[in-house]
Amino acid sequence: MVYDVIVVGKGPAGITASIYAARGNLKTLVIGEGYGDLIKAKEIENYYGFEKAISGKDLLDRGINQAKNLGVEIVEDEVVGISYDTEFILKIVKDEYKTKSIVLATGAKRGSSKIKGIEEYEGKGISYCAICDGFFFRGKDVAVLGNGEYALSEVLELVPIVNNVTILTNGLEAKETRHPKISVNSKKIREFRGDTDKLSSVEFEDDTSMDIAGIFIAEGTAASTDLAKKIGAEINGRFIKVDENMKTNIPGIFACGDCTGGLSQITKAVYEGTKAGLSAIEFVKKINHI
Repeated sequence: MVYDVIVVGKGPAGITASIYAARGNLKTLVIGEGYGDLIKAKEIENYYGFEKAISGKDLLDRGINQAKNLGVEIVEDEVVGISYDTEFILKIVKDEYKTKSIVLATGAKRGSSKIKGIEEYEGKGISYCAICDGFFFRGKDVAVLGNGEYALSEVLELVPIVNNVTILTNGLEAKETRHPKISVNSKKIREFRGDTDKLSSVEFEDDTSMDIAGIFIAEGTAASTDLAKKIGAEINGRFIKVDENMKTNIPGIFACGDCTGGLSQITKAVYEGTKAGLSAIEFVKKINHI
């Protein structure tokens, strides 16, 4: 099955986009995991239409149920990759879905790793996208920083290309893997080192080190910007660059909510979700010649 639109993220921005897409007669799927930061809000008193305070969880549940009532399919899972082959392909942990268009709405990463050397060696051996940059490390020893499903998906992208891949968990637990080209190092990392032009090693807090040609950052779950990078969408810092209609530079890819920057409010997320949903309708109708 090929969906008309898949929305990544089930917060206010993503669910609003799905509601408008469904009302526009698009076959719509939402993929999201958990509730996000809004679950922490115990009382919301400044959202239109609620004379009494409502919790973040209640507001989210109402939106999700509203979308379901309109025929939107909801999948509770983590998107770990995006690619394109006549249609967009969204990869989740153990499956994949095809779609004509995508709305990215998983929010923005609130922080990044503080390991010394990450910023210094970005583009000089440190990358955020295995499918984009793996080719440059063909036949070399590389590492992936992370310990979840997102990190493992990056590892599996690299295995056919590189010599060996080490999963750097930085002191956290990781799933066991049985592959001759994959190893796990759970030591705490002190810094990434190299010369002025290129990363060359990882130094651990126990004063040991490991020579490495490249490191791919894949901590936690993939945010909208991580997914956008994989498909070539333009990024502005830690946010996705969109126009006034929530369109990215990639036809058929839209973004809304916290991942586009600006005011971090539900009202802003709903507004942008509306525009993203309407833009997806316009795009799909055009390619379907409706």
